[in-house]
Amino acid sequence: MVPVATLPAAAILMGIGYWIDPVGWGNDNALAALLIKSGAAIIDNMSVLFAIGVAYGMSKDKDGSAALTGFVAFLVVTTLCSPAAVSMIKGIPLAEVPVAFGKINNQFVGILVGVLSAELYNRFSGVELPRALSFFSGRRLVPILTSFLMIIVAFILMYIWPVIYGGLVSFGESIKDMGALGAGIYAFFNRLLIPVGLHHALNSVFWFDVAGINDIPNFLAGQQAIDSGLATVGITGRYQAGFFPVMMFGLPGAALAIYHCARKEHKAKVAGIMLAGAFAAFFTGITEPLEFSFMFVAPVLYVIHAFLMAISVYIAASMEWISGFGFSAGLVDMFLSSRNPLAVHWYMLIVQGIVFFFIYYGIFRFTITKFNLKTPGREDDVIGDETADGYDEDIKAPSNSKEGIQQEARHYIAAIGGSDNLTGIDACITRLRLNVKDSALVNDGYAKHLGASGVIRLNKQSVQVIIGTRAELVASAMNDVLTQGPVAAYEGKHAPVETKEKAPEKETNAQAKVILEMVAPFDGEVVALKDVPDEAFSSGVVGDGLAITPTSNIVMAPAAGTVVKIFETNHAFCLETDNGVEIIVHMGIDTVALSGKGFKRLVEEGAEVTLGQPILELDLEYLNANAKSMISPVIISNIDDFDKIAEQITGKVIGNKTIIYKVLK
Repeated sequence: MVPVATLPAAAILMGIGYWIDPVGWGNDNALAALLIKSGAAIIDNMSVLFAIGVAYGMSKDKDGSAALTGFVAFLVVTTLCSPAAVSMIKGIPLAEVPVAFGKINNQFVGILVGVLSAELYNRFSGVELPRALSFFSGRRLVPILTSFLMIIVAFILMYIWPVIYGGLVSFGESIKDMGALGAGIYAFFNRLLIPVGLHHALNSVFWFDVAGINDIPNFLAGQQAIDSGLATVGITGRYQAGFFPVMMFGLPGAALAIYHCARKEHKAKVAGIMLAGAFAAFFTGITEPLEFSFMFVAPVLYVIHAFLMAISVYIAASMEWISGFGFSAGLVDMFLSSRNPLAVHWYMLIVQGIVFFFIYYGIFRFTITKFNLKTPGREDDVIGDETADGYDEDIKAPSNSKEGIQQEARHYIAAIGGSDNLTGIDACITRLRLNVKDSALVNDGYAKHLGASGVIRLNKQSVQVIIGTRAELVASAMNDVLTQGPVAAYEGKHAPVETKEKAPEKETNAQAKVILEMVAPFDGEVVALKDVPDEAFSSGVVGDGLAITPTSNIVMAPAAGTVVKIFETNHAFCLETDNGVEIIVHMGIDTVALSGKGFKRLVEEGAEVTLGQPILELDLEYLNANAKSMISPVIISNIDDFDKIAEQITGKVIGNKTIIYKVLK
């Protein structure tokens, strides 16, 4: 959905631009040029958008590193398979490079490298390299691995891509003499190849001079082509004319059917999508916004669409109703071509289009309702318990506040079978996409009671809950809720949702046992964690704790345990206590940039230390003069495994004497 979501905006920008300047197409109007080029920036780069979007969308945690990996993969493959690179690598003259490599920048390649990039990211984004190479661990490793894999992929494509492309050319040559029937066959495959972007290769066979047809240039040449014998009235343009009735009228009819078939609560959202797509198709001939809205969720409709396109092109070619285009089969191109001597009976395409509007509307509406297809705005009915009444708990309308969304999320976790049954959370536009241990534990009726439109069980471990456009917000809140503690499953039809939430802090302190008293590792002034000038610490991402600005030069162990890690630059160390508390002491902010200057290691990694044992020695004079800041976080990185810190301290502390906080269990 990431790349597809950009299409309506691009189509409308270009459509308005062409409408403003229908003759010069940007050459005669600066505003038109601005709009056209803005839209073209998206349309012309759909292949790379697919590489980025697929890699991002299929990554396990929707991380930007996955998107970067897809982009890197696309650059490597398309660069190595470009005509110039193929000429150099194979040692052949540029003129002898197969024409297929001039078409390597397509959606098929974008999807291919996007899938491979996501797979590499999911497998290797957590890999930890040896210390000397630790900078390249995890997410940083994936683009590097991808670059090497794409060299292999490019090498394979150097041999199989010309075969694929050549097959399309041979197909064109075999049917070009079949007249109107051949035009219809071409139109059918033109539509079928759009999902993978290979329709451009097929178009070059019929629209340009790959197989001697050259339909678009000959049509645009008009009288000159007629005089030179390159064009024939009633024949030239047959591979273009039949697209007008479908793009201008047929697909808008399909859009209306999809809107009418949408559920009432989704109609407003679907209306916006369909209206934008229909506008683009009618005025500019850009149909991807509409086609991509149903080609994957209801493939049968797309096959029907391909057949109807074939029929339209066949009829126009048989009847010699001819019009052509320089961009696509929309109103702008029809108007521009109307004075071309090769455009004969072009107005009949409008009549044909009106008929096709009703054909598309009728067939699409019948098929959607007959087979309950999941077109935009339609979701499957709840499977299982269809009753949403009789629940003791009255669920109020969800609030957009953080607390309201989290409460809604907690209810959905309970409906899924509780946190024990939930193994993965994701979301698309309208659906929670959840991985579970056992889909049979999902309470469909209660999910519907919460406001879900339906529950879909893909298999025993995969469930989709249709909740509307709040899906992504709720999914994020579900992740947040799970960090706060376990959530029990909804038990029975009339029982309230039970959640195991933490008790208020005072009660917890009274009942919990103190398992660790941590002392200050050095003398200094306490700084609240939120005031640390580093977002990773201040936001709590690294863990919970406080910070101290040091005034003494010896850093001691804040508790007894094992030094599991001392950074090579000696600016930080990690300590694990016998009862599993993980402590990080990080001296200063961005002090890693000092390359170890100002720090001296007094123990080695792996050493067992006692409370107050010296770990590091500081050159405070040097550090205060050269470090970005000497505010030093003292963090418990796994505090979620324990109860909240019982007490914290402010003001001045004395190393090895002041208890800075206690950890409870």
